[in-house]
Amino acid sequence: MTVPITHTDSPDRRSLHERIAADLRDDIMSGDLAPGTSLPSTTRLKERFDASNATIQKALHILKDEQLVVGRAGSAVTVREHRQRTMRPAAYMAPATPGEPYRWLTEATQHGARAHSTLLDVAETRPPADVASSLGLGDTETAVLRHQILTIDGEPAELVKSYYPLAVARDTAIMAKRKIKGGTPALLTQLGFPPLLSVDRVSARIPTQEQYQALNLPSDLPVLRTLRVVYTDADRPVEATVMVKAGHLYELQYEFTPG
Repeated sequence: MTVPITHTDSPDRRSLHERIAADLRDDIMSGDLAPGTSLPSTTRLKERFDASNATIQKALHILKDEQLVVGRAGSAVTVREHRQRTMRPAAYMAPATPGEPYRWLTEATQHGARAHSTLLDVAETRPPADVASSLGLGDTETAVLRHQILTIDGEPAELVKSYYPLAVARDTAIMAKRKIKGGTPALLTQLGFPPLLSVDRVSARIPTQEQYQALNLPSDLPVLRTLRVVYTDADRPVEATVMVKAGHLYELQYEFTPG
């Protein structure tokens, strides 16, 4: 049930159909409207939101464009199966065992999905300022960029840009434009830089033009941007990765122990 919130000094300036879509989106993402279940009828939605039939249909159209629901006008609209996926970063930080695929692919396929990674580019470049700072690079220093896109069931899931200091990447498979068997955690371990600590900084941002197109986003809904810095012995940073995914389709699960 929607509880009206009134702030006379900061009204919601969105159109009514956008506000309705936002409330229904929250119901879907919180699980109140579970995958495979039908949304309330148009009549009930009209009563709930005090809106016209046309306004309700415009709201549902937004959710269909976002791939959260399916259905046609005049028929039941249902929440799509497996729309919001929970990713557990800790599950794919350890190096893959010999012969096994990169752990992100294994984690993504746990529920029967098809996961794939496509390497888009490998280049020596100057990283963004926050990445350069995380790697301890000087004002003119460059790093090796490995740029890839990860897909689930043929749909773009995550845009990934990983940066490595030249002292780590030089004359290694990191600089080659081909996939690294088992992923970079396994390779870094082989090179003598075992990943011992990862630090994530997660923020919600409006997508850039590149992210909007690469992830095939339906609107300017926020994306989740994770800057992950991987450290080896002596707290030395050996990898900094920027990962971007659609905020309305994915959530991150972190687990902690007391102390």
